[in-house]
Amino acid sequence: MFMQVKSIFSPFLTIAQAIFMPLLLGGVLFYLSRPLQKWLESKKFPRWASIISVFVVIGLLIWGFIALLSPVLTKQVNALVDNTPEMVEEVEDFVNYSISQRKKFGELPEAIQTTIDSASGKIETIAVSAGGLIVKFVQNVFQGVFLLVLVPFFLVYMLKDHEKFVPFITQFFKGEKKKFIRKTLSDIDDTLRSYVQGQLFVSFLVGVMLFIGYTAIGLEYALLLALFGMIMNVIPFLGPYISLVPAVIIALIQEPKLAIYVAIIMLVAQQIESNFITPNVMGKSLDIHPLTVITIILAAGNIAGLMGIILGVPTYAVIKAILKNIYAHREGIKDTATKSV
Repeated sequence: MFMQVKSIFSPFLTIAQAIFMPLLLGGVLFYLSRPLQKWLESKKFPRWASIISVFVVIGLLIWGFIALLSPVLTKQVNALVDNTPEMVEEVEDFVNYSISQRKKFGELPEAIQTTIDSASGKIETIAVSAGGLIVKFVQNVFQGVFLLVLVPFFLVYMLKDHEKFVPFITQFFKGEKKKFIRKTLSDIDDTLRSYVQGQLFVSFLVGVMLFIGYTAIGLEYALLLALFGMIMNVIPFLGPYISLVPAVIIALIQEPKLAIYVAIIMLVAQQIESNFITPNVMGKSLDIHPLTVITIILAAGNIAGLMGIILGVPTYAVIKAILKNIYAHREGIKDTATKSV
C-alpha cells in the first residue's frame, strides 16, 4: 500500500534528504565542539563569545589541515592517478601469469576458475570506467560543498539552544512520565556523545599510528593510505580490514615483502586500539558485542548502503538506550503497584 502511494510522500523525502547530511555533520561537529564550549563558559565566556570561539578554532583547524597536509595529499593523489594505468597493467599481468601457470597445478576448482576468468575479463572494463567514476566524484564534491553551506547554521543553533530541547519536549508530560522522558533523552545524548567523540578520536589516533608505520617502511602514498585508514576506522570492526586492502595492493606492487610489513603495522595498530585506546576513551558506554556489531553492519549495509554501515551501530545504541529505559520504567511501575497492594 505504501508503494502505491509513495508519490504522496516524495516531497517530504526530498526535503529530508536535502537536510539530512548537513544536519548529521552539524550534529557531529556539535558533539565534538561542545566540550570546548562548556570549558569556555566555565571561564565566564558569554554564550555568543563561546560560539564564536568554537568557529574560530574549527576554522584554524581546517586552515592548518589545508596548509600542512593539502600539498602532500595533492602530490600523492596526482602520483596515484598517474600510476593507476601501470598498476592496473601489473595486476592484469599477474592474473594472466596465474592463468598460464594453472596447468602446472592441475585444474582449479570451478568457483576459483570462474573468479579468475571474470577478474581477467573485467580489469579493462574497470580501467575504462574509472574516468566516469572520477567525473561523478567531482559532481558529488560540488553538491557536497553546496550542502555544507547549511552545516554552520545547524551548528550555530545547536550550540546556542541545545539546552532548550529537553525542556521543550518534557513540557508536554507530567509526573513519572516526565522523569522517564528526561532520563531517556539524557541517555540518548550520552550515547551519541560517547560514540561520536570516542570513535572519531580513536580513528584519529589509528590514522596517526598507520602514518608513522607506513612512513617508517617507506610505503608510497603513506599519508593518503593513513588518511583512508582513519576514515574507514569510523566503521566499527570491518573498517580496518577495508582500509588494509589498498595498502596491501600498493605494497605488493611496490615491493612484495612490504605487504607483510603493512599487515603487521595494521595488526599492531588494531591491537593497541582495541586493548588500550578504546577501553580508556570510550569505556563500556555502548556495551555492544562484536557479533552484534557485525550483524548490524551487514543488515544496515543492505538496507541503506554506506550510510547505513556508518550509522547502523549508533542507531542501534540509541534504540538500545530507549528500550532499556522503557524496561526500567515499566519495572518501576510494577514495583510501585506491588507496594501499593
